[in-house]
Amino acid sequence: MTDIATNPLLDFSGLPRFDAITPDHVKPAIEELLTRARALVERLTAAETEATWAGFAQPLADGLEGFSRAWGIVGHLHSVNDVPAWREAYNAMLPEVSRFFAELGQNLALFSKYKALRASDEYARLDPAQKRIVDNEIRDFRLSGAELPDAAKPRFQEIQEELSSLAAKFSENLLDATNAFAEIVTDPAELGGLPEDVREAAREAAARAGVEGWKFTLHMPSYLPVLQFADSRRLRAALYRAYATRASEFGPAELDNTPLIRRILELRQEEARMLGFANYAEVSLTPKMAESTTQVAAFLRDLAARAKPFAERDLAQLKEFAAAELGLAALEPWDIAWASEKLRQQRYSFSEQEVKEYFTEPKVLAGLFGVIEKLYAVRVLPDSAPVWHEDVRFYRIETPEGQLVGQFYLDLYARETKRGGAWMDEAITRRRIHPGGIQAPVAYLNCNFPRPVGERNGQPKPATFSHDDVTTLFHETGHGLHHLLTRVEELGVSGIHGVEWDAVELPSQFMENYCWEWDVVRGMSAHVDSGEELPRALFERMLAAKNFQSGMQAVRQIEFSLFDLLLHSDFDPAGGNLLDLLAEVRREVAVIVPPDWHRFPNSFSHIFAGGYAAGYYSYKWAEVLSADCYAAFEEAGNPFDLATGRRFLDEILSVGGARPALESFRAFRGRDPQVDALLRHSGMVEA
Repeated sequence: MTDIATNPLLDFSGLPRFDAITPDHVKPAIEELLTRARALVERLTAAETEATWAGFAQPLADGLEGFSRAWGIVGHLHSVNDVPAWREAYNAMLPEVSRFFAELGQNLALFSKYKALRASDEYARLDPAQKRIVDNEIRDFRLSGAELPDAAKPRFQEIQEELSSLAAKFSENLLDATNAFAEIVTDPAELGGLPEDVREAAREAAARAGVEGWKFTLHMPSYLPVLQFADSRRLRAALYRAYATRASEFGPAELDNTPLIRRILELRQEEARMLGFANYAEVSLTPKMAESTTQVAAFLRDLAARAKPFAERDLAQLKEFAAAELGLAALEPWDIAWASEKLRQQRYSFSEQEVKEYFTEPKVLAGLFGVIEKLYAVRVLPDSAPVWHEDVRFYRIETPEGQLVGQFYLDLYARETKRGGAWMDEAITRRRIHPGGIQAPVAYLNCNFPRPVGERNGQPKPATFSHDDVTTLFHETGHGLHHLLTRVEELGVSGIHGVEWDAVELPSQFMENYCWEWDVVRGMSAHVDSGEELPRALFERMLAAKNFQSGMQAVRQIEFSLFDLLLHSDFDPAGGNLLDLLAEVRREVAVIVPPDWHRFPNSFSHIFAGGYAAGYYSYKWAEVLSADCYAAFEEAGNPFDLATGRRFLDEILSVGGARPALESFRAFRGRDPQVDALLRHSGMVEA
């Protein structure tokens, strides 16, 4: 038997031992935990085990927690350290883990125990969190195929295993395709317009690669500045095309996600039909706030109708400016970010690069932690723990009296071995440990920001972040706070567990508002060279530009959301053409139509390798909720109003998934959500 002494993945006594865990530990640890988990399930489903909370539900949750935690560590390392050995270790065990969860979801004996608990006299005496867990479990068993005929269950299980493998492969292909491209520039004339730190990073990248000149890649810290600032149209077009065709038929066949997409859609459709649903979107919506695909489609189309006139105006102004001021008679997709930046500079007299010089990493982190401390009456302090990379920092959140609330890892910089984007994930979830005590929650906060480059007075300069980067950091921290500030003690609904997927973005989007409060911004700004805070006049220009092209941004998100919804509801994966559907959606809601060779679906990780299938609309749905919540602080006349902050903590963050999200919203706002605040915050109301 594998034990803690020989395998740190089996040690649940504290924080993950990232300094000791290696890929070789994965197989023996996961196999050992699977053996333990199956024995536990067998014991708890025995006839003599009573269907009570203390005798059945609680021991099951506690007993499976270690397995989930260990596999979570493996999945995390696959995301942030995707070297061949970790990829191999993860993929070797993925089918086994998927098989176990499919078995669990179809275990009729477990299902019967939960139904018996639901029907018992004890159910009425359970607290609301416990009742919610029982109800969720019964719903999820039905969605996992527990009520399928025995003859159909093996096929359902095969589908789950294959979908897990396809999702992992989709993500790996995208990362490999992103890493495979590099544009080497040797002519300094092609660097015109690029900020100095971007040039320096490209020069350092070329030196590391052993080539002369400047190396540009498709990772965000390299790609975005080229599209936004590079005066070389050739360079912008080269990177745009490479980015737009990643993991498609235009690259190596082994990295093409096209066949994976079709297979994923076919399997999801088969799964939905087996469960008695018309399509996969209906499966996806069952545990969400939204009641039907019709309701979601109507919501998106209503938003599109409100946003599209503003988007059309945005684009018309940009085209007019590009023709008159930049000599671009035809505005190509690789010109849009560049021309938009020029228009922003002309209209508001500042560039994003100018702003970026003021947001140095130490000041931004201090400002972020200050917001958390003022809003929720806690302290954020540096802490120590083993980490997976030298870049990673670790912090603790305490009460003013010094009691531990939770801890989090912060991994800010982009790396070639780290998947793109920004995300929060859980390392440990808060729960009551029997017979006594509370297990403190721990979160991972991951971003892909540019690392520090250059020196000042012989010392390395701190990293500088764009205002968008700062907003991203606040967003992910909002997710983290949802996980860390919970007061729920039952694992199944603690933190983000059990929260409807279309409400889970509420706390993250809520935090973004503080990136636009002057007192917050001034407190987290210090010019990278002079140390001076951001001038108030520059902030006012940023504020005036806040809703610059917000119409175009809104319809772009609606385009992705509607495409996702229709793809999983009205689309035939066997005979339909994915790109035709996307073109149809764009004709309805979009104002910018990319070239025919653009392969957006091939990199749409949210729905093909994440949890957002038929759920991408959640971003706009939750934006309505978060804007309406922030409006409560506006109505109180203070973004840090103590009573409102306490109520937001008590009614939204601390309850986690212990009650329906709509009930939590109503408890905070005293009414149902309204779209007015979102439209006002986005500048999509006529003056």
